[in-house]
This record gives sequence, C-alpha cells and structure tokens, in this order.
Amino acid sequence: MTTRHEIAGKSRPKAASRPASPPASTNGSVKQAEQPQEKPQGKPPFDPGKRFFGYRFKDPKLITLALTHSSLAYESNPERTPEPGSDNEQLEFIGDAVLGLVVAEALYRRFPASREGDLTRLRASLVSSRNLAQVALRMELGPMLRLGRGEEHSGGQKKPALLANALEAVIAAIYLDGGIAPARDFIHRQIIEPAAADMINVLQSSEPFSGAVGDYKSALQERLQAAGAGQPRYLLTDQSGPDHRKNFRIEVRVADAAGGAIKLAEAEGTTKKQAQQEAARRALASLLSGALREMAPVHGTKPASLPAHGAGGAGTEISP
Repeated sequence: MTTRHEIAGKSRPKAASRPASPPASTNGSVKQAEQPQEKPQGKPPFDPGKRFFGYRFKDPKLITLALTHSSLAYESNPERTPEPGSDNEQLEFIGDAVLGLVVAEALYRRFPASREGDLTRLRASLVSSRNLAQVALRMELGPMLRLGRGEEHSGGQKKPALLANALEAVIAAIYLDGGIAPARDFIHRQIIEPAAADMINVLQSSEPFSGAVGDYKSALQERLQAAGAGQPRYLLTDQSGPDHRKNFRIEVRVADAAGGAIKLAEAEGTTKKQAQQEAARRALASLLSGALREMAPVHGTKPASLPAHGAGGAGTEISP
C-alpha cells in the first residue's frame, strides 16, 4: 500500500542542481574561478615621471594615447569597432594643424625676403610624411609605439606612415597638455632646426626648389657637384647589436686629387638609409658653414677643417 508521503515524493518536481562550490585550497581559503585573461593593452611608452624629449606631461595619458596605434585597439576588442578616442588618429588631426601653423610662422620669420611660393614649398616639404618619418626615426620613436601584435611583427615600428602619424599625434598631445609654447619649442628643436642647412640649400639653389627638405643625400650631392668635388661616397664603418636592433655607423667621404678621400661627416642609425641621411645632413651643414668655399673650385683640395683619410681607409662602400 502506497503511503501519503510516497505519493507526495513522486509528484514533487526535482530541484534544479546547484553549481558545485569552488574547491577549497590547502589553507582553507576558497579558490576563485579563473577569469579569461584580457588581451594586452600595450606597455606604457615611458615612465610618466620623466620628461618626454624635454617636456614633462601634466596628463601622461595624452602621450600614451598619442603613441597608441589603431591596431592595438582592434586587437583589444575585435568584436566591436574601436571608439574614436581609443587610438591616436584624432590627435593626428590636431597635430597636423599645429605643425602647419608653427612651421609657417617660423619660415616667415626666418626668411623674410623669400617669396610666397618658396615658403609654401618649404613648408610642404617640412611637414611631408617623408620628412616626419625621418625625424621620428632619428628620435627613435618607433620602439615607443603601442602596436597590435600583428602590426608589431610586420615591422610597424619602422613603417614611415606610422612614424609620421605618431609624430603628429605627439605634437597634438604636447599642445593639448601645455599649450602652443611647448608645442612650438618641440617643433623647432626636432623638425625645424635640424633642417636649417637643408632649407638654406634649397633657397640658394639655382634650380627651382632643387631637392626636398629631408632628402639630405640629394642636397649634398648637388652641392659637391656644383663645387667640382665629385660624388660623395658612403662607407659602412661599423655595425652592432642583435638582428632585431641593429645599429649602423656610416661615413660620407669625397675623393681628393691624390687618390685619397676626405671625411666630411659620420653618423649612426638603426638602418643604413637613416645613417646615410644623417651623415649627409651633417656634411651639408659643415659645408654650408664655410668648408665648401675652401674646397671649391679645385677638385680634391683638402679643407683644413675636415680630417682626411687615405684611399685604403676601413669601411664597406655603400651605393649612394
């Protein structure tokens, strides 16, 4: 005979099973369930307490954003389109405007006798992506960039477009943090002053805007040829560092009448092209300061202010 309690037990629905309690650790504390790890957000570009190329940020988040490429934002949340303020693209927009204004003002004050067309072409060359990428390489901005893994593995730290855009974003970050004065100072020190000799060369050239600012090798070659000094030669004199972080030392020389060579300048860079451009820039600055007049017009005349090397000097010649 079936009892009341047995009937009630059969008709009562089964209770939903509860999730098992997290296991206890050996010391009696309860372990928390493992959470899925977030994708890396990139390392801070530098110690916020330090100066960034002479400028100390009041809001370090601005410089972190300026160095954040969109590839990192996409990899951090691939299911959604990144918010406009999650990378440096908006800052590039502001930096481009600030850079154009500061460069235009500097050229107006530096070359008051120049025509509008010459100043316009100089400005276009100074703010070009090509020149900005060269400046960023010289500053070694690449290793500071916050990139997605894919972009980093494809050499994003040395891509000219990424470097030029990041430099514009850095200018915007300085402007937004401290105003026009520190932004102007940064632009003068990093972009305008290093190109001073090149700008003079462009304005003094008999050809209409011969060579672009930032293309120091072409400018040096034109100057030497005009002085009857022949072609510059670029020699690799040293290289160091691991494969992913090479450093190259380049000398630029010109032949003398005795069959030897005159060393015009030397420089280092993380690529051979960068080191060649920097060596050419230094040589051009020296020649424009007066050494070129001593060398011309006799081919191979050794200027006293420049050290000479024999024809058998160490180094591997690189095609100019």
